[in-house]
Amino acid sequence: MATAKVTDASFEADVLKSAEPVVVDFWAEWCGPCRMIAPALEEIATELAGKVKVVKLNVDENPNTAAQFGIRSIPTLMMFKDGKLAGQKVGALPKSELSKWISASI
Repeated sequence: MATAKVTDASFEADVLKSAEPVVVDFWAEWCGPCRMIAPALEEIATELAGKVKVVKLNVDENPNTAAQFGIRSIPTLMMFKDGKLAGQKVGALPKSELSKWISASI
């Protein structure tokens, strides 16, 4: 699995202090659109390995981080660079659009 799992406890170390850009997929098990984009994110994570890290944060299991970033709709993708929010997309997008957005942001 190319995407890694992050939690409230590991978010700072895994995302905010990461040396490379990080895309965080805020998702939940019950979210159909979240499950739809998961395979595309896996492929993108593999294709862009070494350039960007793609991680998943389950909003039901980790409500503090989701609340901290004001997540109201899922899937929400957030790009972090140097510990700061650098971009955001809400909703399910086709792989081509996800890939274009991530590549343009790194």
